[in-house]
Amino acid sequence: MYCPARFTQSGAAPMHALIADHPLGMLVTQRDGSPDADHLPFELLPGEGVLRAHVARGNPVWRRAGQQVLVVFRGPSGYATPDRIEKAENGGRVVPTWTYNVVHVHGTLRAIDDRDWLRALVERQTGRHEASQPDPWSVDDAPPDYISKLLAAIVGIEIAIDRIEGKWKSEPPPVATAQLA
Repeated sequence: MYCPARFTQSGAAPMHALIADHPLGMLVTQRDGSPDADHLPFELLPGEGVLRAHVARGNPVWRRAGQQVLVVFRGPSGYATPDRIEKAENGGRVVPTWTYNVVHVHGTLRAIDDRDWLRALVERQTGRHEASQPDPWSVDDAPPDYISKLLAAIVGIEIAIDRIEGKWKSEPPPVATAQLA
């Protein structure tokens, strides 16, 4: 990613916060020599240096285990018109821009076909995203045989993080209050 020094975000906490607050990542892999993208809700475990998610067993992305991959997380973005005061102060030498915060995570993809691992992942992700609901749903709310059938239909993926980079073309978001494992 092209990133002039003034936009480089090197602080781990703001990058982790962006991922926690905007967990839908775009996983970019190679399929038959061409880039391919899947959009998945990820869990970041900074202490372990990994991202985790799950996919339908029918999704071939998990069969690309061993590939070097890229996951892109985007925070809020928007068009920014030049400030009228700045315009006056600079003799009109201003232009509009686009503001955004983005995090790129680079690493190696691994597939995990372990029912206990998958259940724990699904329970954590569900618990996190249901926590703000007035009557949170839990995996235990569904019949056990139904959950067992669904767990058999998914495969876990994990990305061991080799490098993480951030670009902030606006103010960094506040550090997430969500718990980072």
